[in-house]
Amino acid sequence: SHVCSRPAAITPPQSYHHTSPYTMASTDNASMPFGMAIHRYSDLTADQVKQLLLRPKVNFAQVFDLVRPIIDSVRTRGDAAVVELTAKFDKAQLEESELVIDVASQPDPELDPVVQKAFDVAYANITTFHKAMKRDPIEVETMPGVQCRRVCRPIERVGIYVPGGTAVLPSTALMLGVPAQLAGCKEIVLATPPRPDGSICPEVLYCAKKCGVNKLLKAGGSQAIAAMALGTNTCPKVEKICGPGNQFVTAAKMILQNSGEAMVAIDMPAGPSEQLCIGDATSNAEFLVSDLLSQAEHGVDSQVVGVFVGDVDLAPIAKQIEAQVAELPRKAIVQEVLSKSFILQVDSKETAIDFVNRYAPEHLVVQTDDCESYADSVINAGSIFLGHYTPESVGDYASGTNHSLPTYGYARMYGGVSLDTYVKYITVQKLTPEGIQNVGPHVEQMARVEELKAHEMAVTRRLRHLSQN
Repeated sequence: SHVCSRPAAITPPQSYHHTSPYTMASTDNASMPFGMAIHRYSDLTADQVKQLLLRPKVNFAQVFDLVRPIIDSVRTRGDAAVVELTAKFDKAQLEESELVIDVASQPDPELDPVVQKAFDVAYANITTFHKAMKRDPIEVETMPGVQCRRVCRPIERVGIYVPGGTAVLPSTALMLGVPAQLAGCKEIVLATPPRPDGSICPEVLYCAKKCGVNKLLKAGGSQAIAAMALGTNTCPKVEKICGPGNQFVTAAKMILQNSGEAMVAIDMPAGPSEQLCIGDATSNAEFLVSDLLSQAEHGVDSQVVGVFVGDVDLAPIAKQIEAQVAELPRKAIVQEVLSKSFILQVDSKETAIDFVNRYAPEHLVVQTDDCESYADSVINAGSIFLGHYTPESVGDYASGTNHSLPTYGYARMYGGVSLDTYVKYITVQKLTPEGIQNVGPHVEQMARVEELKAHEMAVTRRLRHLSQN
C-alpha cells in the first residue's frame, strides 16, 4: 500500500542550497517516484502538519550577505558595476552605453507568425481582464458640508523585472507591462538579463513594445534591481519595482525597499514558484500530474503539493509521474523538485480546505467535479484554477489573470500583481462653513484628549471667525 500505517518524524526544512537540496522525510512504507513523500493527514501530529506547511526556504541571512555588496557596488559605481556584474553572471560583454536601450526606437522583432499571434491573444486577454479593474472615483458627503473624495493616480516611474536564468519568460513582460500601461505610468523600465551576445530575447522585446515600455535595461539579478531602485547614468530611477525572480532578486527587492536612500516600493516578496493541487476520485490522473509538473520545471527551489480527498488510488498518479517526467527536457530539475515535494491524503473536503488556507499556495488547482464548492472557502491563495479543463498554464500565459503572485505563504497577506499595483489612491476633502461648524467641535475635543493644541486651534480660529462674521 502507498498509505503509511504510522507517522514517522518529519524533519524541518533546512536552508536551501543548490548543492544540497532539502528533502522532507516521508512516512514509513510510502512509495512515489523520485522520493516524493506521501503522508496521511489523520496519522500526523499537529507539529508534523506544521512542518508540512513550511517551504524549502532560502536562507535569507546568507543571501542578504551576498546581495548587499552588489547593491553597494551599483550605488557607488553605477553603470560600471552593472557592466562588470553582467559580464560575470550573464557572460555578456557590454559597454556602458549599451546597457539601456530606448524601446520605441528599436525595430520590431521578427517573430514566427504563430508565436506572434499567441502573444497578441495573451496581450488582449490580459488587457481585457485588467481594464475591468479600473475603479470610479469615490465622492461622499459624510455629514452636511463635509465632502470627501478619493481619486486614483498612477505611480509615475515603475520598474518591471523579467527573469532570464533557466528559462526565458516573455510572458512576464506582458503580466507586468499591461497593468502598468493601463494605469498610465509615465515611465516604465524593464530589466531582463541579456543573452551572451548582448542581445535581448526577441519575444521579450516584442512584448515590451506592445506594453509601451520606455527603457530596457540589459541586466538581471540583484544588480538590475539595484540599478532601477537607485538609478544610474543610463538607467532611470523608479519608484516601485515589480516582478518575480530567484532568491537574489527577491533579497535585493527586500533590502532596497527598506533602504531610506533608495525610496522604492516593491510589489511583494515573489520567490520560487509553487503549486498545490486538490484531487479526488473524480480527478483525471494524467491532467493532475501534468499540472504538478508544470510548476516543478520552473527551478530546483520550486515545490509542488498534491492533496487527495477520500479514498484515492495513488498508483495511477505514480505511473503518470514516471511517464510524464521521462518526456520533459528539464527532467533533472523536475526530479529534484519532486524530491522535496509531497502528497497529502485527507479524509474530507473541509480538511483539504483548512490545509490549503494554512499553506497559502501561490497556485491552487482544484481538479474535481465539485470544484466550485471549494472556491468560496479558499481564503489564502495567489490564484485558483477550477475544473478538469483549467490547467495552471492558462493563467501563466493567456487566460487574462496575472501570473506574478505571492509565494512562500505570503498569499496570507498579499495578492498578485493587478492594476492596483501601479496606482495609488489620494483622498480629498473640502468643507463649507456649515461643514466646519458641524465637525469642528468634535475635532477640537479629540485634539484636547491627545493634547495637541495646534491641531485644536486650527479649528477654533475658523469657528471663531465664523461666529464673529
